[in-house]
Amino acid sequence: MVSLNRVVMQQVSRTWIRALSPGKLDAIELSGSWGRGLPFRSYQSLPFSAYDPCKGPLLTGDAKPLQVDMVLANQVWEHVDRPFAATRNVYLTLRPGGWFWLATPFFLPFHAAPVDCSRWSARGLANLLAEAGFEESSIRAEQWGNRAAAQRNMELPWPPQHRAEDDLTNDPAFPIMAWAMARKA
Repeated sequence: MVSLNRVVMQQVSRTWIRALSPGKLDAIELSGSWGRGLPFRSYQSLPFSAYDPCKGPLLTGDAKPLQVDMVLANQVWEHVDRPFAATRNVYLTLRPGGWFWLATPFFLPFHAAPVDCSRWSARGLANLLAEAGFEESSIRAEQWGNRAAAQRNMELPWPPQHRAEDDLTNDPAFPIMAWAMARKA
């Protein structure tokens, strides 16, 4: 079962990524396994404890920069201490023409795992990606939420699981989740 907070984000994001022909892409996911179900040429998940994107680009075993076609970060950027540095290091990890996809909450309870540092709107993510050097014309950013979903976010146990009767209508004035994707020139 999927969290109510992630239903729309996952549907839209899978459409975006499938349009890139993922069978031609080598992908790395930072902290999680959401991308495991996508048909990438190669896929590796790195736990947050194994790689802190704030500290530098990913390196190979012989300390050379690792180069991949796609980096995925699902529900990670709210936990990084230095999001600009982390985004710039992802940029350096990508091959030319590579893609960065990330999703992060806007309206969710505090969840320090290990820390909880920030919240992002679609516009904020788009600005972050542009400032880190991503091709502005390639940046796609969306957000989703509504008051009913926000109210369910206050229930325990958290996070709320999606139910068939949940309203998935988007209220642009009440985002819960934001996500974005951008290409390295």
